[in-house]
Amino acid sequence: MRRRPAARSPLPRTRAGGALLAAAALVATALTAPPPAAARAADRTETAVASTSPVTDVVESVVRVRVPLPESAGPRPERCDWLSYLRYRHADGPAASKDADRVLIAQPGIFAGAGSFDGLARNTVHKAAANGDHIEFWALDRRSNCLEDPTGIQAGLAAGDVHLAVDYYYRQKEAGGRTFAGYQTNDQVKWLQNVGLAQTVRDQYDLLVKELPDQAVRKRKVMCGGHSLGGVLTAYFAMWDFDGNPATTGDAGYEQCAGYFALDTRIDTGLLGMEGFPAETVPLVEFGAGVVRLGLEAGIVPRALSAPAVVNTETMNLLAIAGLAARLAPEGLSDLATYVPSTFNTDTTYRLLFSKDYPTFVAGTPTVHDFRFTNAAALGGLLDDNSQPLAFMQASVGFWDGGKIVDKEFPAPNNLDELGFGGLATLLGTDKKAIPDTPGGPLYTWRNFDLVGAPDDPGHESKHGGPFTTPAKEVTDIAQLARSLSEHPLDFTEHYFPTKLITDIALADAPGIADGAVHTGGIDANPTLNLQAGDGLGARDPKPGDVIATGYQHLDVLTASAVQNNGRPEPISLDLAAFAGR
Repeated sequence: MRRRPAARSPLPRTRAGGALLAAAALVATALTAPPPAAARAADRTETAVASTSPVTDVVESVVRVRVPLPESAGPRPERCDWLSYLRYRHADGPAASKDADRVLIAQPGIFAGAGSFDGLARNTVHKAAANGDHIEFWALDRRSNCLEDPTGIQAGLAAGDVHLAVDYYYRQKEAGGRTFAGYQTNDQVKWLQNVGLAQTVRDQYDLLVKELPDQAVRKRKVMCGGHSLGGVLTAYFAMWDFDGNPATTGDAGYEQCAGYFALDTRIDTGLLGMEGFPAETVPLVEFGAGVVRLGLEAGIVPRALSAPAVVNTETMNLLAIAGLAARLAPEGLSDLATYVPSTFNTDTTYRLLFSKDYPTFVAGTPTVHDFRFTNAAALGGLLDDNSQPLAFMQASVGFWDGGKIVDKEFPAPNNLDELGFGGLATLLGTDKKAIPDTPGGPLYTWRNFDLVGAPDDPGHESKHGGPFTTPAKEVTDIAQLARSLSEHPLDFTEHYFPTKLITDIALADAPGIADGAVHTGGIDANPTLNLQAGDGLGARDPKPGDVIATGYQHLDVLTASAVQNNGRPEPISLDLAAFAGR
């Protein structure tokens, strides 16, 4: 894979192909500040979001701006002609974004939405205010998030009953005057075949121009960045020429930003700087851009990226349901695996995530139905780094409690290093996996991150030696993760991730895909802050000047608690606030 040249001048360049690895809140009254012009009102809405976050001096709102797709995109729901973001600002700060000291705009990672930034956004705005800076944090939703239906999550949150959400999505019961139309099929999302790299960076540019019309203000105040895939998108945004004339640079992406920030990623066209990782590992890429385009048009290639289990539209929504249950009744007995109707997808997902070893997986017994979990434990089992097998979906939220815990050696054994397969940590994460071992036995509970290592902690140990976890490895409050998964009008996850966005990045050298990325020096034109998870993806390729948060996993850079187990402030938001105020 060719790496971008180091030149800093805005000259044409050859784009490097990247390699990619593997609810809603209570809505309150509209903000009182009027739009700058009456004509703008019909094309922009801003609504306050009520939150139970412990960070109480940060104001959150959901902003929607009408930016229609070109007609060539094809038929789509009218709501998909709008772009949305969560706007976070300090309660004592200015009401107008143009008057803020800085505006941080963040692209989410793969399969992620605006809600995933909630913890980081609040902590950063709060810490900046303590430094005397009033900044804003804009957490972006990609256009494809418009296809999600948060009605059931909103209804369950408002009523304090997660069963209302399940009934809406699985039993055709009405909520909020609506009935769930079902998950969108490949034919229903045909327009996504036209939403790739060019449209995604164009959306960010158009949104910035609409919200901050003065280019000089954007250049002085906006910090551009993202998490995971968001670093790659920010790199292409920085290089893009948006008026089609490379000789005029006022419209260039790098001229919209005063600096860049990377959250367990790099501002680079190769994900996490992993040059040399074969692009052919991205599905379909080996057939070339023409074949991929024809496959998308014919519907042979799925227009939204998904797997048969674990990572797909239904399971992304299931995370919001699990988060809602853990938010409403963390110590209550979970019926997630029983009240949610059995489907091939859910059964296979539970089997993949909760099998102790290969014999258990093959035999199909015991199943998750044979264990008793609290709602918090069920959520921990889905996302904790000692349980979730995919590194890009892991957070450090504590550990199992309440009964016998053993090594979870499916889909991979816990002694990969000894077996010579340590490189799989890129996919599976670095921490040993664990699982309850007493079906039909005790109620398994969840020990929150700040109670690991407490006097009553049993200190479970792996049969391969050493404890499964330590206080230094736990950083995220599971209650706040549950809140972020279920409280926002823009979801934590992205249910319909456009396949074209992945294939475009991997095939960026092909004509017609990234032709706008002509400003070679755009990536290096502004200061960059790299904020990496110590046990995540970015810190495996450290660079001089990186901020490395010890013990963090890939999601922890977004979700970590404001105060850590060592009593010190959360480092990612602390350094980001200082960088924004510098």
